[in-house]
Amino acid sequence: MHLIENSQANKAAAKRYIGVAGNLIAFACKLSFDCGYDGYISFESKTKLIAHYQTHLGAQLLFGNVMAIDTPAASKLVRQYFP
Repeated sequence: MHLIENSQANKAAAKRYIGVAGNLIAFACKLSFDCGYDGYISFESKTKLIAHYQTHLGAQLLFGNVMAIDTPAASKLVRQYFP
């Protein structure tokens, strides 16, 4: 996954929508399943978001700020966002 970013209008306390990043990541996981990659995705995280992605999305830190989501975590995200 290359880059995802919330719009300026959807940041901080005044954000309009909740869960935009989670939804986009779940969609990437779904595409990974559809293409035969078992839900695996990897991405480079902003340093301040690493703990958030680990806690809320089940991402694992590989090295530096490169993270990955494996099959179990991807399955959970796809079920959560695409019931």
